[in-house]
Amino acid sequence: MACARVPLDEQQVSEPGPLGKEHTLPALHPARKEERCFVPYKPPPEDGSPAEAEEFLEHAKFITEDLEWLLALPHDKFWCQVVFDDSLQRCLDSYLHHAPRGLDLAALPSSPAVVDMQRCVHRAVFLTFLRMATHKESKESFLTPAVFGEIIYENFLFDIPKILDLCVLFGKGNSQLLNKMIDNIFTQQPSYYVDLDETVPTVLQVFDTILDKCGLYCEGAAAMEPMKLNSQEQRTAMTMSQQDLVDLVLYLCDSTTTIHAFLDIFPAACSSFHSHGFLSRLTSFYETAVPDLEKAVKKRNFDDKGLQEDVWKRLSHSCRKIVEMAHLLLHHTCLQPILEGGENMQTFAEELLQHFTSFLPEKRFLSDYDEQFSIADDISLLQQALPLIDETRTSYLLQGVASAWDSVGRRRPRSQTPHQGAAGGAAASASSSSGFKVQEEREPDGGESLRGAEAMLDVPRKGNDGAGCAVSEAELESLLSCIRELLPDLGEGFLLACLQEYGYNSELVINNILEDRLAPNLDKMDRAMPRPVKEELPDVLNVRSNVFDDDEFDVFRRDQVDMSRIWKGRRKGESAQELLNDKQHIAEQKARYQAYETVVDEVVVQPGDDAEAYDLDAYDDEYDDTYDMSQVGANDLDGDSLLSRRPFTIPQILRKGNKPELEEEDEEEEEPLQNNVNRDQFVQDPALLRERAEARRASMHQRKGFRAEPRPSSVVGQPKGQGQNLDTLLDRRKKEANKSRGANHSRRNMADRKRNKGMIPS
Repeated sequence: MACARVPLDEQQVSEPGPLGKEHTLPALHPARKEERCFVPYKPPPEDGSPAEAEEFLEHAKFITEDLEWLLALPHDKFWCQVVFDDSLQRCLDSYLHHAPRGLDLAALPSSPAVVDMQRCVHRAVFLTFLRMATHKESKESFLTPAVFGEIIYENFLFDIPKILDLCVLFGKGNSQLLNKMIDNIFTQQPSYYVDLDETVPTVLQVFDTILDKCGLYCEGAAAMEPMKLNSQEQRTAMTMSQQDLVDLVLYLCDSTTTIHAFLDIFPAACSSFHSHGFLSRLTSFYETAVPDLEKAVKKRNFDDKGLQEDVWKRLSHSCRKIVEMAHLLLHHTCLQPILEGGENMQTFAEELLQHFTSFLPEKRFLSDYDEQFSIADDISLLQQALPLIDETRTSYLLQGVASAWDSVGRRRPRSQTPHQGAAGGAAASASSSSGFKVQEEREPDGGESLRGAEAMLDVPRKGNDGAGCAVSEAELESLLSCIRELLPDLGEGFLLACLQEYGYNSELVINNILEDRLAPNLDKMDRAMPRPVKEELPDVLNVRSNVFDDDEFDVFRRDQVDMSRIWKGRRKGESAQELLNDKQHIAEQKARYQAYETVVDEVVVQPGDDAEAYDLDAYDDEYDDTYDMSQVGANDLDGDSLLSRRPFTIPQILRKGNKPELEEEDEEEEEPLQNNVNRDQFVQDPALLRERAEARRASMHQRKGFRAEPRPSSVVGQPKGQGQNLDTLLDRRKKEANKSRGANHSRRNMADRKRNKGMIPS
């Protein structure tokens, strides 16, 4: 085996030869490679038929098992297999080439088995590349850095196209690992920087190819082939076949997504792209190709509307990635050195302003870039870092950005208007990055609808006048007065609508009114329209409602309130003893209870007296006296048990010490209740009986010290060398301590027991 702390490229190993005699070989030798065939990767089926899904599952299972076997090999065997096994490299290359990208995952079948298997293959391939990019796994397993760089470069284990595919496939969620992995590759083998410089013109050629297919020409682009005189008429986005248009958009989407993922994960590559003028070519391509492609996708009649929506989504995704690529290049080549405060800050600031100035002719790109990454924020950072920057130049740039928004016929998000400053631009940048949508959607009647980012950012705030307003009432009055000084014949209502339409930019409103370039909805309005009258809010006191309304202390509806009944804390001159001695409330209730003391059982009416004199009702001929013969109540004196009723009871408050009578009544009331309970529980609930029995059994076991059945002991455990759990160790210790209780130590007792039973003749 290999010696410790010696790099793998210097190690020698001894292995038996063909005739059984050992011979010494280098640790990295083709003879040490295991004979194993790695099958190439095939993507999941699109139609999701059971037969093709089963074939994919079986094929992917082979790949997963082979890669897991490879990852389990020791360091020297792993590198022998990686360097000398061609089938392994074909398998890994096939996955990078055919594996579905992020936008393709939605079209995959939703079978859980296919998704899980694809995830397993994805993970195994990533771990394989990660180990291939690591030259030192431990203190004993490592390669010399220079030799490692030579091995991966000469054997094409990594190259620029592979690194680009690794970024776009595994960048989501693994950006930090990929950054360390690619940085180690470029550090140990600087030749990759040379290859990257040679790759950038090829990347630029991608954009030239797309322009050539669309019959367009971009300034600075190299001619792919001699252009025919009638080529402009033959090849356009509107005249090419539908399949060619779809393939062209897919090609653009895949290219932009891959380049953006590489620049985002490995920012050190931005300098190489920047040195080839990639930024200027990117903006020119965006300004030239994107409008034509969007028009072709929107205007052409697709056979499948779902396909048209997918192509439109991919085109929008490509536009977003182009804008983000431009921001990455500016950030890592110009802004980052300024924020770090290094040397030549003035040079980087001048370069950044020069790039922004070069964006001014590209109106469409400039407006889309400013929507996602506010240029006002970057200029504000420059002014904070370098206060000596020419303010005239920065103002010119900001005016050019506003002009770009106006020239493309779109409304600028209000959070990026000059009233908001840098803070508003930062909010717009953060919001736009999460919901950016570069396409411009127009209604059939020519009106303009809000796009994705604008619809999210264009939320008005309520001003003091009740209308939707993005500025305060004082600022709004200032803007109105400024416009009315120049145009006094216009109504304030019309001016408010214009300000709301153009983001409360008074200069833009005045310019559009004077040049008669107002939006169609404003042009139809009455220019003398007055300002809408503010609706007065109802009085809160008139609409309120609570439990204290109209009482004697309602100060909102009463002019005079008895203040003698209002005090804070304890009344003056009163004490707790005086309060307790005050029996006025008892005297007030005495007359009421005295009425209960007079109880009249019979009223004797003399002949000739009027019944009304005794408060008695007159005789009524209509009265039904059918049941009057049965005497009930307190006057029932016969002893018939069927007719006996409860005797008349004096109220408790009027009783005078009849406690024995009260106790007798209570006993008479409790007895029937007890009988009723017993009668209802003639057949008790079996579940309740079982519960009581279980409680009695548990109580008895607790008194007798009964313990539950002990768990079965196991002293066998796992095979030797694999470790034992705690239960096995405790059982073995218990067996060792108690082994004297059995086995040969009880031979005499057992012999006596057998003899007593007559089993052994004495």
